[in-house]
Amino acid sequence: MTQTDLTPRPALFLDRDGVLNEDPGYVYRVEDFVWIPGAREAIAAFKAAGWWVFVVTNQSGVGRGYYTEADVAVLHAHMQAELARVGAGVDAYYHCPDHPEAEVEAYRHPDPPRRKPNPGMLLEAIAQWPVDLTRSVMVGDKDADLEAGRRAGVALGLKFGGGNLLEALLPFLASRDD
Repeated sequence: MTQTDLTPRPALFLDRDGVLNEDPGYVYRVEDFVWIPGAREAIAAFKAAGWWVFVVTNQSGVGRGYYTEADVAVLHAHMQAELARVGAGVDAYYHCPDHPEAEVEAYRHPDPPRRKPNPGMLLEAIAQWPVDLTRSVMVGDKDADLEAGRRAGVALGLKFGGGNLLEALLPFLASRDD
């Protein structure tokens, strides 16, 4: 966590797979990561407008034993390095490896509070950063993403159906700017 200005500002909460990167299923290796068109530029635009940007991603592949939390950290570090090349960055990454049917016992929970549609990851970000919920947005490709945002008190949820993320979000950014 590196915030220095404690003035509340809006946050862009982003699901990862299907919003920031193509989602063929259980993406965890750098060599399998492919950005959605306009994703890096969208993050750069929101950062330039003074927004917090958070990634909130279910990662049941960890609980299923397909990959590790260290693999998730490596992929998120790769994303951050790629974003730095366009003058952007994510303020914090949150992931939930828990799943009701996890193969790995440590990650098995009947209703994981951090796993979307539950709001735990968003609530964690809101507790750690000065977020203006009245101007914030949750962007996801599934109803569970939007439900998590609603339960966390995020003002708006936008369902991303594919295409260019920057083009999808720019009209929203313009309408939310002060």
